[in-house]
Amino acid sequence: MSESDFPSLRLVPKAREPQKAKDFKTDQEVRWCPGCGDYAILAAVQSFMPELGIARENTVFVSGIGCSSRFPYYMNTYGMHSIHGRAPAIATGLASSRQDLSVWVVTGDGDGLSIGGNHLIHALRRNVNLKILLFNNRIYGLTKGQYSPTSELGKITKSTPFGSLDAPFNPLSLALGADATFVARSIDSDRKHLTSVLRAAAAHRGSAFVEIYQNCNIFNDEAFEPLKDPATRDDFTIRLEDGAPIRWGANAEHGLYRSPGNGLVAGEVAEQGEAGLLVHDPHNDDPSHAFELSRLADISLARTPIGVFRAVDRPVYDDMMSDQLDKARATQGEGDLATLLAGSDTWTID
Repeated sequence: MSESDFPSLRLVPKAREPQKAKDFKTDQEVRWCPGCGDYAILAAVQSFMPELGIARENTVFVSGIGCSSRFPYYMNTYGMHSIHGRAPAIATGLASSRQDLSVWVVTGDGDGLSIGGNHLIHALRRNVNLKILLFNNRIYGLTKGQYSPTSELGKITKSTPFGSLDAPFNPLSLALGADATFVARSIDSDRKHLTSVLRAAAAHRGSAFVEIYQNCNIFNDEAFEPLKDPATRDDFTIRLEDGAPIRWGANAEHGLYRSPGNGLVAGEVAEQGEAGLLVHDPHNDDPSHAFELSRLADISLARTPIGVFRAVDRPVYDDMMSDQLDKARATQGEGDLATLLAGSDTWTID
């Protein structure tokens, strides 16, 4: 990989020496429940980071609260285990003021979509140059099994003994509604696919939002099993590829078409032919195509797309802020913070 492959990191100094996965591992004991999907995600990220060629001291992982938010302890980089739901806000300040850093946010469906939902959508709409990894296990794991913002309707948990009455969030639809410029989904157990999505997110300049289906084997085991079980995964999982017709199945026998009513429908390629197959275009400025794909799967996970849904260019908050400050300095000189805080409407009382 070359520097040109990662335009989002153009201002970040390169590492002096080649790095390996072991260089990103700390001496801390990894403390998740045995079998937790977080282990697989951690291993994938640690193995991927050397590709970026970024020195560890120029890499930062910021997390909120939850099982996923222990991530910074296990990454041998700078990091911050911050406040519940506030990781995107803290990371925004860091990324916009220090463009010499590669900033990553690690959050979960509870941390990122409940108390942190407001911070998440504003980071995405601003298009701050940071990468947000949201681990979605459809449950609160750290606090021992309450329903989360992505739990299905009717979910019986410790906090909903008669079943949840809340309609679940669709994280990708939420991100697209906030006009996120990069939106993707992957699965904890598919390391090759997860790495390819991480690579695409790292290359994107602006906010990159990646939902990762992550298994909590203690409080919500096998939540995504239809996408992993060899007996069902080919018929349930749609692998999106840029510029390719959207097909899936063991023999690519299923296809996605647009109906006369302008909606998306699944059909058998042998019956409907290849000419009408919908071609995936994540670079379309209009987010409608990506949004329709994000709504394709229901709670059963039938017809679940994974991959990059949207990847478009838009002015980056960090760049615009830097330009604005440069212009202010050129016309007004260096500012005086004390004068700014005091303003013209203060007075002294003897």
